[in-house]
This record gives sequence, C-alpha cells and structure tokens, in this order.
Amino acid sequence: MAEGKKYFQYPFAVKWIDLPDTQQPPVQLLVVVAKRHFKKAVDRNKIKRYVREAYRNNKELLSVSLKEKNKHIALMLSYSSEKTSAYREIEAKVQLILKYLAQNI
Repeated sequence: MAEGKKYFQYPFAVKWIDLPDTQQPPVQLLVVVAKRHFKKAVDRNKIKRYVREAYRNNKELLSVSLKEKNKHIALMLSYSSEKTSAYREIEAKVQLILKYLAQNI
C-alpha cells in the first residue's frame, strides 16, 4: 500500500487507498490481527469478530460521507495491541476512526 494513506488510533493502525469508481460498496474492509501477538486462532478470530461487528454497527458514519463525495476506498484495520480489548473499547475506537476518515477523505 505504498500509495495509500495511514492513520494510527491505538490499538489500530489504519491504512486506506482510493479505489476507482465501481459498482461495489463505498468501503471494502480488511481486518488484520497479528499472529505474533495472539498465538491462538480463537483469540485472533474473536478480535476480528469484534472489529467487524463494531464496523457493521457504525459504518454509516463513513459510508454516507463517501457516497456524497462519490468515492470508494479499501480500508485496512490492523489490531496492534498485545492484549484483548473488550467489545465496547473496540467499538469506541472504530467510531473514532470512522469519524476521522469521514472528515479527512
């Protein structure tokens, strides 16, 4: 993602690139949890489920802004903490990220 943009909101490293106008939804999401921090797949999958659910519940914060600007992006959320966070903490951070992106894209 050399041509993409970066943002950091602990515990997430956020990267995104603009996509050409397509018939796809305004945002394509990729969630990454490092194996070096969470050895068990169960733990990695739990965090990914939390992040995807938090995004699903709050995606209108970003998608409305992108539709108005007629833009499409590929978004990567990389979880970089070594400890598991509660769902409410993850949801709060995802909301902050989506609001930031809505204002700065």
